Amino acid sequence: MNNTAQNNIILRKLCEGQPLAVLATDAGNGPYASLVAVAVTPDLHQLFFTTLRATRKWANLTGNRHVSLLIDNRSNHVSDFSRAAAATILGSAEELSGAELECGLAIFLDRHPHLAEFTASPSCALFRVQISSIYLVTRFQNVMEFHFSP
Repeated sequence: MNNTAQNNIILRKLCEGQPLAVLATDAGNGPYASLVAVAVTPDLHQLFFTTLRATRKWANLTGNRHVSLLIDNRSNHVSDFSRAAAATILGSAEELSGAELECGLAIFLDRHPHLAEFTASPSCALFRVQISSIYLVTRFQNVMEFHFSP
């Protein structure tokens, strides 16, 4: 198996296997990081997450839609230095409504059915990230770039 095929498998396992990601938004005076539950589409072009509208991340997103997310498989053991993989996802987030909300929510709840009550709250917002690129890092030094057209 060549390196590209192997990296594609690693990336897919990260995106399909990890339920959480660190979301970085722009707080106006610097970055702000939050842990969020995520669902990524099979083509890796879109990612969905939820948040309450009363949160700092929601306020940040109303000012700047550009986001970065980190998905990784670390186990907090020494072996992470040779085995851990991390994907940095870059894209633009938008809060969904109407038919897009229903479609996105179905994708999100398929991955996180335990969050159905949370997402049913009128104060909960669903965001879709249109992924522009992903940087996969393995062994703390091997970087592979994946770019997607809008």
